[in-house]
Amino acid sequence: MSIKADKWIREQAVKHGMIEPFSEKQVSAGCISYGLSSYGYDLRVSREFKIFTNVNSAIIDPKAFDERSFVSVEAESVIVPPNSFALARSIEYFRIPRDVLTICVGKSTYARCGIIVNVTPFEPEWEGFVTLEISNTTPLPAKIYANEGLCQILFFQSDEVCETSYADRNGKYQKQQGIVLPKL
Repeated sequence: MSIKADKWIREQAVKHGMIEPFSEKQVSAGCISYGLSSYGYDLRVSREFKIFTNVNSAIIDPKAFDERSFVSVEAESVIVPPNSFALARSIEYFRIPRDVLTICVGKSTYARCGIIVNVTPFEPEWEGFVTLEISNTTPLPAKIYANEGLCQILFFQSDEVCETSYADRNGKYQKQQGIVLPKL
Protein backbone atom coordinates (compact mmCIF):
# COMPACT_ATOMS: atom_id res chain seq x y z
CA MET A 1 0.00 0.00 0.00
CA SER A 2 1.43 3.36 -0.96
CA ILE A 3 0.42 6.99 -0.84
CA LYS A 4 -0.73 8.38 -4.17
CA ALA A 5 0.84 11.39 -5.89
CA ASP A 6 -0.71 14.41 -7.59
CA LYS A 7 -0.62 12.80 -11.05
CA TRP A 8 -2.72 9.82 -9.88
CA ILE A 9 -5.16 12.04 -7.92
CA ARG A 10 -5.64 14.31 -10.96
CA GLU A 11 -6.26 11.32 -13.26
CA GLN A 12 -8.81 9.77 -10.88
CA ALA A 13 -10.59 13.10 -10.40
CA VAL A 14 -10.71 14.11 -14.05
CA LYS A 15 -11.29 10.73 -15.74
CA HIS A 16 -13.29 8.92 -13.06
CA GLY A 17 -15.02 11.71 -11.08
CA MET A 18 -13.29 10.86 -7.78
CA ILE A 19 -13.47 14.52 -6.62
CA GLU A 20 -16.10 17.02 -7.84
CA PRO A 21 -15.58 19.91 -8.14
CA PHE A 22 -11.85 19.38 -8.56
CA SER A 23 -9.21 22.11 -8.27
CA GLU A 24 -6.19 20.98 -10.28
CA LYS A 25 -3.81 23.41 -8.56
CA GLN A 26 -3.32 24.71 -5.03
CA VAL A 27 -5.34 27.90 -4.67
CA SER A 28 -3.87 30.14 -1.98
CA ALA A 29 -4.23 33.78 -3.00
CA GLY A 30 -5.90 35.52 -0.06
CA CYS A 31 -7.34 32.32 1.42
CA ILE A 32 -6.48 29.18 3.36
CA SER A 33 -5.22 26.98 0.54
CA TYR A 34 -7.21 24.23 -1.13
CA GLY A 35 -6.89 21.94 -4.13
CA LEU A 36 -4.37 19.41 -5.39
CA SER A 37 -1.07 19.12 -3.52
CA SER A 38 1.95 16.86 -4.04
CA TYR A 39 0.48 13.85 -2.20
CA GLY A 40 -3.05 14.81 -1.29
CA TYR A 41 -6.05 17.03 -1.84
CA ASP A 42 -6.99 19.95 0.43
CA LEU A 43 -10.76 20.04 0.58
CA ARG A 44 -12.91 23.10 1.23
CA VAL A 45 -15.54 23.55 3.89
CA SER A 46 -18.99 24.65 2.73
CA ARG A 47 -21.17 27.39 4.24
CA GLU A 48 -23.16 24.81 6.26
CA PHE A 49 -22.22 24.41 9.93
CA LYS A 50 -23.72 22.91 13.06
CA ILE A 51 -22.26 24.51 16.19
CA PHE A 52 -22.67 22.59 19.41
CA THR A 53 -24.34 24.44 22.27
CA ASN A 54 -25.45 23.69 25.81
CA VAL A 55 -28.42 26.03 25.73
CA ASN A 56 -30.92 23.14 25.91
CA SER A 57 -28.86 21.00 28.34
CA ALA A 58 -28.93 18.12 25.88
CA ILE A 59 -26.66 15.12 26.32
CA ILE A 60 -24.48 13.89 23.48
CA ASP A 61 -25.53 10.28 22.95
CA PRO A 62 -24.41 8.61 19.69
CA LYS A 63 -27.25 6.07 20.04
CA ALA A 64 -29.94 8.73 20.52
CA PHE A 65 -28.60 11.96 19.13
CA ASP A 66 -30.61 15.04 20.14
CA GLU A 67 -30.64 17.74 17.44
CA ARG A 68 -31.13 20.35 20.18
CA SER A 69 -27.38 19.87 20.85
CA PHE A 70 -26.44 22.37 18.16
CA VAL A 71 -27.51 25.41 16.20
CA SER A 72 -27.43 25.36 12.41
CA VAL A 73 -25.63 28.21 10.67
CA GLU A 74 -25.14 29.06 7.01
CA ALA A 75 -22.49 31.75 6.60
CA GLU A 76 -19.17 32.77 5.04
CA SER A 77 -17.51 32.14 8.40
CA VAL A 78 -18.49 30.87 11.83
CA ILE A 79 -17.16 31.22 15.34
CA VAL A 80 -16.60 27.96 17.21
CA PRO A 81 -16.83 28.72 20.96
CA PRO A 82 -13.88 27.97 23.27
CA ASN A 83 -13.32 24.27 23.98
CA SER A 84 -16.22 23.45 21.70
CA PHE A 85 -17.08 21.51 18.60
CA ALA A 86 -18.75 21.99 15.22
CA LEU A 87 -19.80 19.90 12.26
CA ALA A 88 -19.59 21.04 8.66
CA ARG A 89 -19.55 19.50 5.21
CA SER A 90 -17.16 19.57 2.31
CA ILE A 91 -17.81 21.43 -0.93
CA GLU A 92 -16.31 18.47 -2.80
CA TYR A 93 -18.15 15.21 -3.44
CA PHE A 94 -15.90 12.12 -3.31
CA ARG A 95 -16.12 8.71 -5.04
CA ILE A 96 -13.44 6.44 -3.62
CA PRO A 97 -12.10 3.59 -5.81
CA ARG A 98 -12.48 0.01 -4.59
CA ASP A 99 -8.74 -0.42 -3.88
CA VAL A 100 -8.26 2.92 -2.07
CA LEU A 101 -8.56 4.10 1.54
CA THR A 102 -8.15 7.75 2.54
CA ILE A 103 -6.98 9.42 5.72
CA CYS A 104 -7.71 13.02 6.60
CA VAL A 105 -5.24 15.29 8.37
CA GLY A 106 -5.62 18.88 9.50
CA LYS A 107 -4.04 21.83 7.75
CA SER A 108 -1.19 23.54 9.57
CA THR A 109 -2.81 26.99 9.39
CA TYR A 110 -5.74 25.82 11.53
CA ALA A 111 -3.70 23.37 13.64
CA ARG A 112 -1.41 26.22 14.75
CA CYS A 113 -4.54 28.00 16.00
CA GLY A 114 -5.64 25.01 18.09
CA ILE A 115 -8.25 23.83 15.57
CA ILE A 116 -8.29 20.06 15.14
CA VAL A 117 -10.14 18.46 12.23
CA ASN A 118 -11.15 14.83 12.60
CA VAL A 119 -12.62 12.88 9.73
CA THR A 120 -12.86 9.11 9.70
CA PRO A 121 -11.26 7.31 6.73
CA PHE A 122 -13.13 7.19 3.43
CA GLU A 123 -13.48 3.46 2.90
CA PRO A 124 -13.24 1.66 -0.46
CA GLU A 125 -16.20 2.62 -2.69
CA TRP A 126 -17.57 5.16 -0.20
CA GLU A 127 -19.04 8.23 -1.86
CA GLY A 128 -20.63 11.45 -0.71
CA PHE A 129 -20.01 14.87 0.74
CA VAL A 130 -17.74 14.66 3.77
CA THR A 131 -19.10 15.47 7.22
CA LEU A 132 -16.26 17.33 8.90
CA GLU A 133 -15.66 17.34 12.65
CA ILE A 134 -14.00 20.52 13.93
CA SER A 135 -12.71 20.92 17.51
CA ASN A 136 -11.62 24.20 19.02
CA THR A 137 -9.13 23.10 21.68
CA THR A 138 -8.35 26.64 22.85
CA PRO A 139 -9.87 28.78 25.62
CA LEU A 140 -10.69 31.41 22.95
CA PRO A 141 -13.35 31.62 20.20
CA ALA A 142 -12.05 30.40 16.81
CA LYS A 143 -13.09 31.49 13.33
CA ILE A 144 -13.59 28.98 10.48
CA TYR A 145 -13.83 30.27 6.90
CA ALA A 146 -16.26 28.76 4.40
CA ASN A 147 -15.15 28.12 0.81
CA GLU A 148 -11.53 27.72 1.92
CA GLY A 149 -9.27 24.79 2.76
CA LEU A 150 -9.86 22.95 6.04
CA CYS A 151 -8.04 19.61 5.85
CA GLN A 152 -6.02 17.40 3.54
CA ILE A 153 -7.09 14.01 2.21
CA LEU A 154 -4.34 11.42 1.65
CA PHE A 155 -5.04 8.53 -0.71
CA PHE A 156 -3.59 5.05 -0.13
CA GLN A 157 -3.94 2.38 -2.80
CA SER A 158 -3.75 -1.26 -1.77
CA ASP A 159 -1.83 -3.84 -3.73
CA GLU A 160 -5.00 -5.94 -3.82
CA VAL A 161 -8.72 -5.22 -4.06
CA CYS A 162 -10.82 -5.76 -0.92
CA GLU A 163 -13.37 -8.58 -0.83
CA THR A 164 -16.13 -6.37 0.60
CA SER A 165 -16.32 -2.62 0.05
CA TYR A 166 -18.33 0.03 1.89
CA ALA A 167 -20.82 0.04 -0.99
CA ASP A 168 -21.12 -3.78 -0.91
CA ARG A 169 -22.24 -3.71 2.72
CA ASN A 170 -24.56 -0.71 2.17
CA GLY A 171 -22.71 1.53 4.63
CA LYS A 172 -24.96 3.86 6.59
CA TYR A 173 -23.12 7.01 5.46
CA GLN A 174 -23.05 6.08 1.76
CA LYS A 175 -23.95 8.93 -0.63
CA GLN A 176 -24.52 11.41 2.21
CA GLN A 177 -25.65 14.82 1.00
CA GLY A 178 -25.46 17.31 3.85
CA ILE A 179 -24.08 17.33 7.37
CA VAL A 180 -25.00 13.83 8.51
CA LEU A 181 -25.51 13.22 12.22
CA PRO A 182 -24.54 9.98 14.02
CA LYS A 183 -26.48 6.89 12.93
CA LEU A 184 -26.77 3.43 14.41
